[in-house]
Amino acid sequence: MQAVSVLKSNLPEPPSFSSPTEERLHRKQRLAAAFRLFSRFGFDEGVAGHITARDPEYPDCFWVNSFGMHFSLIRVSDLILVNCKGEVLEGDRPINQAAFAIHSQIHAARPDVVAAAHAHSVYGKSWSSLGRLLDPLTQDACCFYQDHSLFDDYTGVVLEPEQGKRIAQALGNNKAVILKNHGLLTVGHSVDEAAWWFITMEHSCQAQLLAEAAGKPIPINHEFASLARSQVGSHYMGWFSFQPLYEMIVRQEPDLLE
Repeated sequence: MQAVSVLKSNLPEPPSFSSPTEERLHRKQRLAAAFRLFSRFGFDEGVAGHITARDPEYPDCFWVNSFGMHFSLIRVSDLILVNCKGEVLEGDRPINQAAFAIHSQIHAARPDVVAAAHAHSVYGKSWSSLGRLLDPLTQDACCFYQDHSLFDDYTGVVLEPEQGKRIAQALGNNKAVILKNHGLLTVGHSVDEAAWWFITMEHSCQAQLLAEAAGKPIPINHEFASLARSQVGSHYMGWFSFQPLYEMIVRQEPDLLE
């Protein structure tokens, strides 16, 4: 028991900050890294997809990728600051209208959410066409057990805030929502967490599609699915799971910090 407590005490903790300026830079660095990772994993689809990070000093504003820039090229200096009216406060490139319509309403409805991620990843959009929630088939999928929802109201590209508001309502207090015929959207108390939930949710969609193609998968029962969610689906585990990926992408592509 003593060895276990020592191991736990050695785990890293999310950073604290002495100023909004310091925290802003941290969030922007994580955001740029998340875009690079999404590109690395093949989550980009033309000009579609966006990840946002709430500004720590001005909570009604958020940082987002510029419209039409490939995820693999995004640096800290390329990020755009937009306010709740859709006005660009920092940056000289356009923003994705769908990004504003969706993310402005997510951030308004969920003050606890620091970041939100959405992309047209292959397995996420494939699974979304079924109009179903994920089953707790694996330990990883249990992150989302009774903690994700379905938005069953596809009406074309989301261009109006009212459409984004309906997505926010469908998300509720969950960490993720499946947008039917569209893809996945995840949120978190940090950029790290939101990005990791998207990555692992995409993998869970892939795993369930493969399992159902092979046969009739057997889900984990409620008791143990709930237990696994508490073990692997916490805010801390979402943050912690992203750290190795962040270290990897920064070491391999340090220009993202520019």
